[in-house]
Formats: sequence, C-alpha cells, structure tokens
Amino acid sequence: MGTRKVIIDAGHGGEQDPGAVFEGRQEKDDALELALAVGRILEENGVEVLYTRVTDVYDSPGEKAEIANESGADYLISIHRNAMPIPGTASGVMSLVYRYGGTAELLGENIDQQLAMLGFQDLGVIERPGLILLRRSDMPAVIVEVGFIDNPADNSLFDRRFREIARGIADGILNTIREEEEARPEYYQVQIGAYENCRIAEETAAELTRLGYPAFYLFQDGYCKVRVGAYLNLDNAVNIERKLREEGWPTVLLLEPAAD
Repeated sequence: MGTRKVIIDAGHGGEQDPGAVFEGRQEKDDALELALAVGRILEENGVEVLYTRVTDVYDSPGEKAEIANESGADYLISIHRNAMPIPGTASGVMSLVYRYGGTAELLGENIDQQLAMLGFQDLGVIERPGLILLRRSDMPAVIVEVGFIDNPADNSLFDRRFREIARGIADGILNTIREEEEARPEYYQVQIGAYENCRIAEETAAELTRLGYPAFYLFQDGYCKVRVGAYLNLDNAVNIERKLREEGWPTVLLLEPAAD
C-alpha cells in the first residue's frame, strides 16, 4: 500500500459550537475523542494523519475545508454524532457525501459497513451537497455520523465498543486506500540512473530524447531519476531495456503504479 495522507476532522468544537447535546453529553467531545483514536490506528498502519483540531477549539466548516485543502491530504473524514428533533426517535450510522459516485461514496460505504458489524443500524450513504465542508473540500470527503447522541442505546454501544468503533472507521479508510491502490494500473519503466544532482538527470534525459527514446526525469526519494517509457506490456519494456543496454546504458526495469 502506498503512503497516503488522511486529515481527520472532529466535528464542531469550542464554546460556541458544542454540536448536538443530550443529557449533558456534547457531540464535540465524542467527536474529538474518536477522531484521535482513529488517527492513532491509521498511523500504526503507515498512514500519515493530520487533524483540523486536537483540542476544544472552534473553526467554521469553511475554515476546516481550507485547513484540509492546504494540508494536501488525499482523504478527509469528519466525525460527528447525529441527533433528531425528538430525542430517541432514530438510531444508526450514516455517511454524508457531496455527491454519489467515486471515492467519497466508496469511503462512506466501507466505513458504514464496518460500523454495522459492531451493532449499529446502517442508514447508508446520503448525498448532501449543501454542506460547506463537503462542498469546499478538494479531496474525497465524508462526514461520518456515528450513532445518535440522543439515543441511549446508541450511546451505550458507542461507549461499550469505543475501541472497536475507532478500529472500524480506520479499517473502512484503510480498505478504501487498498481498493484504490489495487485499481490503479501499473506500468513498466526503464530506469537509467538516480542522481543527487538534478542537472545531470536533466542532461541525461535530454540526450536519451535526442536519441529517440521517450525519456523523462522525476524527483523521488531525494533523487532525480531518469526513466524511459511507461509500458503496460512487459515485452515492450524488455525490448526497450535490451536496446538501451546494447547501446551501453545502465538499466533497471521497474514496475510503477500510475501517477494520481
């Protein structure tokens, strides 16, 4: 699995925005505790994790979207608790997305599926284009409503199985990353060299291009790497590598995932 960056938003925050409140229980507190727990599990699995908040502070949904966009994260997960006008009249988990289709819906489905296995009713993925956080975020984003804070049964499940819920949300995210990685095509490329001096890489790529090869260079892992081609067919890559070697170029054949 390639390294991915996830930003987790603990919904609401600060004195001015406690979120839903029921019998002294505040949504902002549940959201923050769960966000931090999910983040720890993701980090243990090699994911880079960022947060919109790690303490009880307030930022508007638009400001949170801006924080997420500036982070360069690949995914945004916002954690909330749900509520109804009449307490106790609804139960379950749901995920909200800007629009159906694509990675955000997949992310929501994967998370909901994990939480349903822990005993929550799965209310599904719901399109909510009017929500500022979803509308303004540049990356696939989902708001996860982890049970109803005004439902004692949902609260009991939330408290009793808290660690499993955190694991379930993390697993839903990890499964989505894995599925996207597996869906990306891979290309065979011939690498000529890896240089600390990018000027050498630039000159080498230019020489190869002059000789008729589809050469380029990229910066990766602290080096400027010179590559030739991007072939889905292994035989094509092997033929190019053989030709380069016959002309005296040092070569390494690589299998690389397609660029995002």
